[in-house]
Amino acid sequence: MLTLTNLHVSYDGSRILRDVSLTLARGEVVCLMGRNGVGKTTTLKAITGLVGVDSGDITLDDVQLSGLKTDARARAGLGYVPQGRDIFPNLTVWENLRIGAIAQKRKLNGEVDRVLELFPVLKEMLQRKGGVLSGGQQQQLAIARALLTAPKVLLLDEPTEGIQPNIIDQIGETIKTLRSDGFQAEPTAREIGDAIQKLRREGQIGILLVEQYLDFCLAVGDRFYIMDRGAIVASGPIAELGEKLVKEHLTV
Repeated sequence: MLTLTNLHVSYDGSRILRDVSLTLARGEVVCLMGRNGVGKTTTLKAITGLVGVDSGDITLDDVQLSGLKTDARARAGLGYVPQGRDIFPNLTVWENLRIGAIAQKRKLNGEVDRVLELFPVLKEMLQRKGGVLSGGQQQQLAIARALLTAPKVLLLDEPTEGIQPNIIDQIGETIKTLRSDGFQAEPTAREIGDAIQKLRREGQIGILLVEQYLDFCLAVGDRFYIMDRGAIVASGPIAELGEKLVKEHLTV
């Protein structure tokens, strides 16, 4: 569904992305991983058109996105939740949600009920200002708002940032132990993970997830790509993400 082919991006003459290629299928969750500063967020911004591309192709369902403006890419089916969430703090939760549909000139029917089923905590807060929500609740609001644009592909940049400790920084236990213990998460992160898993089971959209929290990726991902110095250096099914790769490319 979403395909990046030989993507190159530069800032001020410095090459940031080098020959990045990846694919994302409908109903799939793909985790884009790597240390800070390796190009993960730049990859998402290149997909959305927030940064220019030197060369390479970006296609969504055979629609060539390269060269399209950001709003045209959104209408083509991209939903984007950046780091920092970018909700409107002085608007209510309900008003924030409505903006997602208004931006696409869509009428809301049962879609709001659907996202409130995914994030039930928001149902109790519809009249609260977005700025008074906790960081995790704001993240849920940002994802819910993006879903109301009816995306084919949802791009999530660090959805557990500020919610979870960075397990990658404390990789004392092995990947095997992480898997056998299951997904032990702070409640808000668990709610976000549960929503992603529900979306995956529905099979209607693909999710490209940039995430530092290793246990979260193991819980929700189907496949992974690891970036280093602006290039893809490893990829495969999430079950093949072993301790050697983690220590080589993800630990600090």
